[in-house]
Amino acid sequence: MKVPESGMPNETYWESLFDIPLILDRLNIDRSVGEVAELGCGYGTFTIPVAQRISGPLFTFDIEASMIARTRSRAADEGVLNITPALRDVLSLGFGLHPESCDAVLLFNILHFPRPEKLVRQAAAVLRLGGRVLAIHWRSDLQTPRGPPVHLRPKRADASRWADAAGLTVTATVDLPPWHFGVALTKNAIPPV
Repeated sequence: MKVPESGMPNETYWESLFDIPLILDRLNIDRSVGEVAELGCGYGTFTIPVAQRISGPLFTFDIEASMIARTRSRAADEGVLNITPALRDVLSLGFGLHPESCDAVLLFNILHFPRPEKLVRQAAAVLRLGGRVLAIHWRSDLQTPRGPPVHLRPKRADASRWADAAGLTVTATVDLPPWHFGVALTKNAIPPV
């Protein structure tokens, strides 16, 4: 299922919109993180740098074959061997990973559709205890050069609702200048049935 307002601009322009090292630093993505799942690899914008920082494999999913192909190509060009890209409709089918197998699930610029709680629950299902759903999104309190319409964008306060729906705890909310914010939702207990 395609998320509304999720079309991609050209790669160079897209990648100019993020301070990727800052985002990964503020979300504490480093060698202490093992297995990671990512929804929406796009051009590999975050996939490649995350894979280079973590100690385990990165499973990334997209519904666009061209995005999977581009991410594979970039990983090969940069010698990054711990990425497994797959064509999969995660919104409809889930991640398809073993329950409680991941240290982190990345939901970057994706939680602007009508039922984001469902996706956060799917992400929570593949997290180990202590694992984190890491989400970033375009801010809704200022004009940005890209992103969905402001009325569709989640707010920082929505993180509590997402966490409650999935049995997670909001453990961090961070500014990601110039146009994003981020949240970390941690799995501290078995989610409610």
